[in-house]
Amino acid sequence: MAKVYKKTSGNESIALYLGKRDFVDHVESVDIVDGVIKVDPAELEGRKVWVYLACAFRYGSDDLDVIGLSFRKDIWVKRMQIYPVVGTNPANTPMQEALLKKCGDQGHPFTFTIDTNLPCSVGLQPAPEDAGKSCGVDYEVKAYIAKEADDPDEKISKKDTCRLIIRKIQFAPGKVGAGPKADISKNFMMSDKPVHLEASIEKELYFHGDPIPVNVKINNETTKVVKKIKITVEQTTEVLLYQSDKYSKTVLTEEFAEEIKGESTLEKTFTVIPLLSNNKEKRGLAVDGRLKDEDTNLASTTIIRPGMDKGMQGIMVSYKIKVNLLVSSGGLLGGLTASDVGVEVPLVLMSPKPADVTDIKFE
Repeated sequence: MAKVYKKTSGNESIALYLGKRDFVDHVESVDIVDGVIKVDPAELEGRKVWVYLACAFRYGSDDLDVIGLSFRKDIWVKRMQIYPVVGTNPANTPMQEALLKKCGDQGHPFTFTIDTNLPCSVGLQPAPEDAGKSCGVDYEVKAYIAKEADDPDEKISKKDTCRLIIRKIQFAPGKVGAGPKADISKNFMMSDKPVHLEASIEKELYFHGDPIPVNVKINNETTKVVKKIKITVEQTTEVLLYQSDKYSKTVLTEEFAEEIKGESTLEKTFTVIPLLSNNKEKRGLAVDGRLKDEDTNLASTTIIRPGMDKGMQGIMVSYKIKVNLLVSSGGLLGGLTASDVGVEVPLVLMSPKPADVTDIKFE
């Protein structure tokens, strides 16, 4: 085991140990969350030790919780008693056996199974001047000392708790289907012939940071001259829990000075790379869940399987590529806006699957 993640309570009576903080959603199942709690019973004073795993949607910083309002909504919670030991535990995993060697006789293993219909970790990028935790969906493992597992009248001191944020992640499938295609034909004033525009990408899914070739075909049967091709990548974020909120943000815009004269054609591939590094100032942009201040990337596309409850996802993310044409003769084609003379194709962005992770199905 290369690294152990450990958090100790303020009174040093309990310590939480995990062997990893990324847990993979394989579609049919999710990696189990297996860890160990080290318990020193000397200072428990008749209380018990509990551990919970919670998936929650955070829509405000804890620092704003000054008038008794909660800025965190639990989507899913599981709890179990660690000490005194009750019942029988399942056989220890290899990860727990390694952690127990570090804890000694005071170590107590725990195991949680994450439901498959829960969302992956995702956050909304704060503005540079924002402080505190960002909004988004996160997972937390917390050990605590209390008389009861969840008594609203029992106040639990921070010194009696220790917690670690973990991530539920999903990787791209091994098999990827053919890419989408869209086309349009437009007739314009003072012209009895149209402009044909077709855009396509070679495959339905691309990895974060990889170049995306966009194939563009134009058949200009008019007498007008197409002067530019504009390619835009948009991220659409749908926030489902605290209110119904759906918005789009442009993560890439590039213009290509390609001239297509009247009664001529063009067939060309343009390469674009949408990156979070070019969008650091955009507040509300969805990004993959991060641990502390480590680097991350644009949020991966949300994959909804048949039968899943969309409302449980908290935040849903999708992408599309838009291709628009601009012409001479006083502006846009026939006086239309650029968005009226364009096409769009869906784009799936995900992280590549490491070699040691089992493949998933893509539906």
